[in-house]
Amino acid sequence: MRILQINSVYGIKSTGRIAYDLVEIQNENGIEGFAACSSTDIKADNVFSMSRGPLWDKLNILKTRLFGRHGFYNKAETKGLCSYMDKIKPDIIHLHNIHGHYINIEMLFRYINKHNIPVVWTLHDCWAFTGHCPHFDYAGCDKWKTGCHHCTLKRGYPCSWFFDRSKKNYADKKRIFTSVDRMHIVTPSGWLAELAKESFLGKYPVSVVHNGIDTEVFKFTASDIRKELSLEDKFVILGIVSNLNSTKGGQYFLELSKMLKEDEHILLVSLEEGYEKLPKNITAVGRTENARELAKYYSLADVFVNPTLQDTFSMINLESLACSTPVVTFNTGGCTESLTKDCGAVAEKGSTKALYEGISRVRNKEFRREDCRARGLDFSREKKFLQYIDIYKAL
Repeated sequence: MRILQINSVYGIKSTGRIAYDLVEIQNENGIEGFAACSSTDIKADNVFSMSRGPLWDKLNILKTRLFGRHGFYNKAETKGLCSYMDKIKPDIIHLHNIHGHYINIEMLFRYINKHNIPVVWTLHDCWAFTGHCPHFDYAGCDKWKTGCHHCTLKRGYPCSWFFDRSKKNYADKKRIFTSVDRMHIVTPSGWLAELAKESFLGKYPVSVVHNGIDTEVFKFTASDIRKELSLEDKFVILGIVSNLNSTKGGQYFLELSKMLKEDEHILLVSLEEGYEKLPKNITAVGRTENARELAKYYSLADVFVNPTLQDTFSMINLESLACSTPVVTFNTGGCTESLTKDCGAVAEKGSTKALYEGISRVRNKEFRREDCRARGLDFSREKKFLQYIDIYKAL
């Protein structure tokens, strides 16, 4: 059996690590695993990069921003993908994020139908059944149930500067995505599964397969980072955000900093902008895609705080637990499905006070690190991704 994973990235970020792990586990279990993505630094015979170069990529992004038809450009790249599929002849195509300015969805599904290839589609967000956005929870929008129009998130990813094409995009996506005879929808959370069942994709079987992680990489890992950052005597509150004002909740760390005791300190990883706004009880380090390095940060922390305002399941919660660090997170989407009463606290969405109360519970030793590790092991990639093999065989 030959399985082709298609995702916007490969080997990096949450969905890229999932696609990479799936290929590895398939190969370990006698299945030939292949991957196609926009671009990747991984050079291997079974990995196909679709990008024709940075300028070409930027041109396709510009088309979306000018005309608002995200997913209907990238014809040359998709033609190259079709040639690659002619070469490897996949028995099943496993889709992940097919948004990301790199693929033409109409050409892709035309190829699938022409060759009658069964599809597994793991939804990592809601883009597949909306006319524009990957997340509508934050905006409180439910137009996706009947047909998108007058999109309030037009300027959000994938940004359209001028035109609201959500109504046409919704109609075209419904027509294209429901044209496949054999497709199995997978979601990483029960929350997203219920939404998928309500959408036009509900005509297909929907299963929940929680995200899996490499628990041999994400485990307690000793390091000298505390000493290097002069945090030896601090209660360290870890966060992973790219900026301080987004739906990922970076702004809540600024608010938390005003509530902290003298020996409590925030450490932000992957911050790319906003350094000039940081108070003295927040330390920031740059972006890292190295999983082993991330494990060191999770391990040194006393608590991991994830104040995201929209998320499907949250890989970073799992990674923290596997490194034996308790989690405090907002009650957002499927974020809380990885937590039990023994390994973390759930805070009221949008409440900084509730976040700090959760942090205080961790400091009062309500959660044991060994219980966090045990919960993390429940989401080992071997346990979770072997469920996909059963789905492949059924198809």
